[in-house]
Amino acid sequence: MNMQTRESDTAIIKTTAHLVIRSGLLAGTTVPLHSGQVTTVGRATTNRLVIPDEICSRNHCEIFFDGGVWKLRDLGSRNGTRVNGEPISGDMQLTEGRQFQIGNTVVSFTFDPRNRATGDDEVRNETMAIAPLDTIRSDVRSNAEGRPEIVHLTDKTRYMSGDAEALSARDRAGQEAQRLVRLGLKMGAETDVRRLSEIVLDGLFGVTSADIGAVLLFKDADLAQQDHRKLDLVAYKSLDSRPFERVSDYVSSVALESRAAVVAHDVNADDKFKSSDSLRAMRAESIICAPIRSADRLLGLIQLYSTNPDNRLEPDDAEFTLAVADQLAGALDNLKERSRLAAGLARAETENKTLREQLLIETELVGDSESIRRLREKILRIAPTGATVLIRGESGVGKELVARAIHQHSNRANGPFVTMNCAALSESLLESELFGHEKGSFTGAVGRKIGKFEQAHSGTIFLDEVGEMSPAIQAKFLRVLEGHPYERVGGGAEVRVDVRVVAATNRDLEDSVDQGRFRKDLYFRLQVMELVVEPLRDRRTDIAILAKHFMQRFSKKCGRSVTSILPAALSTLVNYGWPGNVRELQNTIERAVILCSGDTIGPNDVQLSALGKNDSPAIAAASMTGYRPISIEIIEQEHILATLEWTKWNKSQAAHILEIERSTLDRKLKKYEVERPSRR
Repeated sequence: MNMQTRESDTAIIKTTAHLVIRSGLLAGTTVPLHSGQVTTVGRATTNRLVIPDEICSRNHCEIFFDGGVWKLRDLGSRNGTRVNGEPISGDMQLTEGRQFQIGNTVVSFTFDPRNRATGDDEVRNETMAIAPLDTIRSDVRSNAEGRPEIVHLTDKTRYMSGDAEALSARDRAGQEAQRLVRLGLKMGAETDVRRLSEIVLDGLFGVTSADIGAVLLFKDADLAQQDHRKLDLVAYKSLDSRPFERVSDYVSSVALESRAAVVAHDVNADDKFKSSDSLRAMRAESIICAPIRSADRLLGLIQLYSTNPDNRLEPDDAEFTLAVADQLAGALDNLKERSRLAAGLARAETENKTLREQLLIETELVGDSESIRRLREKILRIAPTGATVLIRGESGVGKELVARAIHQHSNRANGPFVTMNCAALSESLLESELFGHEKGSFTGAVGRKIGKFEQAHSGTIFLDEVGEMSPAIQAKFLRVLEGHPYERVGGGAEVRVDVRVVAATNRDLEDSVDQGRFRKDLYFRLQVMELVVEPLRDRRTDIAILAKHFMQRFSKKCGRSVTSILPAALSTLVNYGWPGNVRELQNTIERAVILCSGDTIGPNDVQLSALGKNDSPAIAAASMTGYRPISIEIIEQEHILATLEWTKWNKSQAAHILEIERSTLDRKLKKYEVERPSRR
């Protein structure tokens, strides 16, 4: 029985152990180890043992039970896990009393917690809370070879505390506080990120001993974790015109991970500097690396160098730089919000313009011809799909009305509808209108402009005369159609939009592709769905309906009480060729409403262009048939029958065209013993 008890005690001792912290902020702390649990050690709060030491990596090492023994494994830490001053490699067995070092913290392994240095037998909680950063010693130094010496680290600045005693502790502080206020005012008035960053560097050079400085920003500041290798240079300044070189990766990573300003001396000890001829030539003696912090995000870094060994960058410089960095973060957030509001304002203006246009232009397609009915049916099928649409037809047939109808019957109806005529501008202006531009990108670019694609985000963009695009614009347009981001003219930031494209053309795009004026890949990308709008001369049954529709609209617009159109005037309209299509008919009726003397539009009020008179059906028929020696009665009978065939035996419409009453037409048909042919 006693033998079994001793064997059981031995098993407990082997599978249960403790870590005792011998030095550092956690000195005297004891952490129990369990054989079924891996104990991770590091600076991150997700570890079982959290060591608040900036020399300790976020995930530094781990202790685990394997094969009947306890083992220690380094997790690729920056400074290594050291035993007797040497970093371990691979798994190391832990024995009674074995000590190892993590940064400035010495840890002892023991099976008996009573062996700890403090003599306190009480075991503390298994997960330790991280200590506040301001309790970390300001003279923390790197023990790793090939690393610069960190002499100060701070995440607070007295310039933002409002503590008068702290500010008056040194005369310099009060002067710098005044400079900080003036600098903040200048920063708040700037609207360009690059210029804003240059103002920051100018202000820092006026206070600190830096002779080289840079502002680096992340492209995507919303990422949870930021990698210093993804920083982009935004502004750079050197008093001796030296080229830019990135600061020590080690110092940058410390600044980002700790979200604190870092002062580092002995910069030439950095391994990266040893392999860089330009940095050796720079002879940098000290560095400040300050994070640009915005709430829970990191926007970037401010980096300052001093090459003067007698005038190094010091902790006071770091506090001022951190204060400036915090102000810069606020200014950058304001710029982003201002840009968002500008985009929203441009979109609201576009929507407002669209609504005003919709009050003037009916989005419903007016007409009762077979082609219009088929067009409406296609729109109702295509609109909800979100597919790209190419509308083809002559100028003036109403391609924009078709595009509006597609938008209003789509899932994007609540989004903006933005229009752009691609034939109206030169290549450079068209690129600026479609994709936007940055301030200073060309002469006259006094501010950032939000392009049509950004204005149409979550809605529809209608590009009229798309066949007039230059090859360069076609290439950029194709990338947007394929879902790729683009850049504003003169800008470097990527812009992504969610836009449905409806394009229109009156050109023969196939001929343009054959001649190399239009990209074949863009042609096929646009022609997902195709709608053809027939010219007005091919759907003459719609002319009378459209004429009355426009008469009612322009009567209200012009303050007239025009209520009807005489049959003779309708006949004139129906027999005209309409080379300008619906747009020309609209203008003709507006002119007639203005010119008519009463409440009725007569033939004399209809003023038509000579361009379409040769296309009228009566003149065309006469020119084709020539003279025939027949009576007027036969001509009348043939003309009535031809009119009925043309109107598909719509007697009311035929009577309007013939300028006779419906009852008169019925009498003539009875006289000629003519009946409508039966349908087969």
